[in-house]
Amino acid sequence: MAVDLKSLNHSQLTDLISKAQARQDELRKEKVGKLREKVLAMIKAEGYAFEDIFGGARPVGAKRRGTGTVAPKYRNPADAEQTWSGRGKRPRWFSDALKAGKKEKDLAI
Repeated sequence: MAVDLKSLNHSQLTDLISKAQARQDELRKEKVGKLREKVLAMIKAEGYAFEDIFGGARPVGAKRRGTGTVAPKYRNPADAEQTWSGRGKRPRWFSDALKAGKKEKDLAI
């Protein structure tokens, strides 16, 4: 299929590029799926399970969920029960302490 690129305007070129990239992604996913099936078939043919070969490793693309809690990094000097790991949105007490002139290292555990 030959396309005369010089005859296409900007929006037509953009559309062609996005369609070509989408098709390229489809082909890659198909190829990866076929390869994954071949590898799993080889493992099974030898009498092993995926976990025997790769241990507890997750297959590529699997998301890690619920990995546990993170140790707190900061503590509220006014209330020792309030802590923050340094991840996610800053708690109000942390922001208020910074506005009051404290530094992050002052709040560190």
